[in-house]
Amino acid sequence: MVKPQNQNLISRVPSTWISRQNELSHFHTKTQLIQRLQDCNDIMTVAFNHTNVLKYGFLNDNFTTNHLLSSYVRIRRTKDAYQLFEEMREPDVVSFTSLISGFINVGRPKSALTIFGKMLESWVLPSSFTFATVVKACSMLADLRTGQKIHSHIETFGLQHNLVVRSSLIDMYGKCNNVEDARLVFDGMDYRNVVSWTSIITAYGQNALGECALQLFREFNSFPSNSPNHFMLASVINACSSLGRLVSGKAAHAAVIRRGHESNEVVASALVDMYAKCGSIGYSEKVFRKIPDPSVIPYTSMIVGAAKYGLGKISLNLFMEMINRRIKPNNVTFIGVLHACSHSGLIDEGLEYLHSMHKLHGVAPDAKHYTCVVDMLGRTGRLDEAHQLAKSIRVEPDQGALLWGTLLSASRLYGRVDIASEASKWLIEANQQVAAAYVTMSNTYASAGKWENVHSIRYEMKRNGVYKEPGCSWVEVRDSSFVFYAGDVSSCARGSEVGSLLRELGRRMKERGYVGGSAGLVSVDVEEEAKEEIVGLHSERLALAFGLITIPKGVTIRVMKNLRMCRDCHEAFKLISEIVERDFVVRDVNRFHHFENGSCTCRDFW
Repeated sequence: MVKPQNQNLISRVPSTWISRQNELSHFHTKTQLIQRLQDCNDIMTVAFNHTNVLKYGFLNDNFTTNHLLSSYVRIRRTKDAYQLFEEMREPDVVSFTSLISGFINVGRPKSALTIFGKMLESWVLPSSFTFATVVKACSMLADLRTGQKIHSHIETFGLQHNLVVRSSLIDMYGKCNNVEDARLVFDGMDYRNVVSWTSIITAYGQNALGECALQLFREFNSFPSNSPNHFMLASVINACSSLGRLVSGKAAHAAVIRRGHESNEVVASALVDMYAKCGSIGYSEKVFRKIPDPSVIPYTSMIVGAAKYGLGKISLNLFMEMINRRIKPNNVTFIGVLHACSHSGLIDEGLEYLHSMHKLHGVAPDAKHYTCVVDMLGRTGRLDEAHQLAKSIRVEPDQGALLWGTLLSASRLYGRVDIASEASKWLIEANQQVAAAYVTMSNTYASAGKWENVHSIRYEMKRNGVYKEPGCSWVEVRDSSFVFYAGDVSSCARGSEVGSLLRELGRRMKERGYVGGSAGLVSVDVEEEAKEEIVGLHSERLALAFGLITIPKGVTIRVMKNLRMCRDCHEAFKLISEIVERDFVVRDVNRFHHFENGSCTCRDFW
């Protein structure tokens, strides 16, 4: 019997050639599959290609499986990625690193650290990228102890000189409030790029060391080959915000324009925030209106900025504009909205926004939002309602500090010794804001004329080693800051001139009916004349007098203060603005006051 012709042909083909063709077919299938996995952007496509991986027998091929794992990570399906990882016979460094990165991308840094722990127990050695990724998990958690352990592993594996790893360590130490170790890592670098410089500048800025951040930025710019990116410029602008350094902030803004970053939303949001915190709300709005399609972040910055300036209606209009543009507000946006209502006396509107948060926008109110409402009620004298609300909220000590501290301040303002006593007791027992609690309670008793209680609190403070934070104000003149402390005229800049001007202004204010030394501002039982002298040397008055001497007419004087501005100084500043025919802005710990022609933007409500 004659065999079919095709079978005879096949029998004549060498077996090595057939094997080679099968390998080529296998290679092409694998190449096409990997290309498809790289292009996957949805679960249906990934699942389909996962089936093909199984169909063509590539599940035990790590190169292909790692691409499949990366596909799940890319579409944020970490549960599926983890299941695939668990099914792998011998996951390699790419497998571990991809999964660690996936957990970080979905905000699960603890899970990322757990996978890294498994990696250390296996035979797989971490790469520099693995370490940079896992250090980021510690940054997210602000977990200094684990971060230091990982730093030790980095040294052990000999990767301590890797540029990416070092930059991630700087960032981690900065976010863990350990600037000293961040600087040690930075100083130990043989080569630094813009990322490492940005990391150390950000570390200083985030830890209230804005002056050091600006100095580092100047050092960076001293190298002709260096060019700041938008992340660095945003960090520098944030440092200017914390310091209230408008001149430096404007210089940074100029650098933003020169480098073509003004359309970047991160930078623009930082500029909006900086101008607002430096008391230039008009500039904030100009920058904000130039953002092509603002998201929730710049809107929130603008809402909060206007709120702190006492422009509650503008804040609420911005909020409605945002809602009309179908931009979803976040929890910080609502803090700004409630803050606006609080500082503008819009109680009914504020309560409506509180009740609509979850119902209309899916944002659950937390302790910070309720603190705004306590503040809102307290400012208008509704102390009993504020007190009941504070008692009804279960909070951790750190969150409760702000809540009960707010209630304590309002109680002192309205002379409610009973509520003030309970609020200060809560703070002292929780070991939160202890010095402020003692001082505010002492001032409350002083306002009520209960001097025995005042002396008792002062004695207790001394016995427990608790000291009041000194009043401090500063003013910026030609990119230099001049700092002033309450009662310290002799050692301040141009002290004799400052003292002479304050005496002259005091005389002219009295001619207009001003009476200094308001009740409760001096916590010792002294004569009225002595009270006037003590209050008259508050740090903001010294800073203002220096500003009047050194800053030319026509330029707004901007004073920053570390504590709340007292009512007596507030009244004095209104009168002085009218006497000298100049305007000045004061940024205290709570808000802005813009004084002009004998009045303030807060309308005496703050």
